[in-house]
Amino acid sequence: MDRREHHRVQLRLPARLRWTTPFGQKTEVCETVNVSRGGLLVPCQEVHAEGMPLWVTFPYDATVAYGQPEILAKVVRSPGTESAVAGGTGGSDGAGARATRARIAAQNAIQVHAANLAHGTPASVAALRFEIAPRRHFHGNGNGHNREIERRASARQRLAVPVRVRPQHVPWFEETMTVDRSAEGLKFRSNREYSPGEFLVISFESADTSPWPAVPDSLLMVVRIEREPQSPALNVAVCRSQQFSFRF
Repeated sequence: MDRREHHRVQLRLPARLRWTTPFGQKTEVCETVNVSRGGLLVPCQEVHAEGMPLWVTFPYDATVAYGQPEILAKVVRSPGTESAVAGGTGGSDGAGARATRARIAAQNAIQVHAANLAHGTPASVAALRFEIAPRRHFHGNGNGHNREIERRASARQRLAVPVRVRPQHVPWFEETMTVDRSAEGLKFRSNREYSPGEFLVISFESADTSPWPAVPDSLLMVVRIEREPQSPALNVAVCRSQQFSFRF
């Protein structure tokens, strides 16, 4: 019995992977082996460690320059094809679960071998799980638990787009990705140290990818820094204000 949360299908479509390195962002276009609602199995030339965050565009169209949505994903297994499974597994470690994993690993190996014949041998095979925010229920069900109170003046929306970040008087920027945005600010993932109250220049690839109409560059203030669980990365929240937002 397959204990995965989502059913997998064999589907070969291009997918673009984006990740952040100390020297900037890197991308790779690869072709999926199988797909589920919760993740992908992709052969790739770069080796990605388990737990590494990747931003995935799927399906990817190389003819479109901007505007293709990206979703945050995490590597759940890599690099062996013998245990790579799209979307992760569940259940106990009993004999039935081990037999299921062995059967699925064999199926994956066959699919990856077929992809290798068509496109050459990859350096790694990565099983990715989409990091999808759980749905929030706004109506009580009588169990006594209250919903989370949103104290922000502007509602947040999840948004993953490339962004360049640098302190106001420093010319060297960091290439990273946004996490969410609102009318008055955004949150981005960072491997650098910033301080609350510090002003940062935020630049987008173009006005089309900016969360605010016709504003590709803005000066924003750091208001909150959160540590990403089980990761050295930080989530940095910044806000804009009419008194210091500007365009170059």
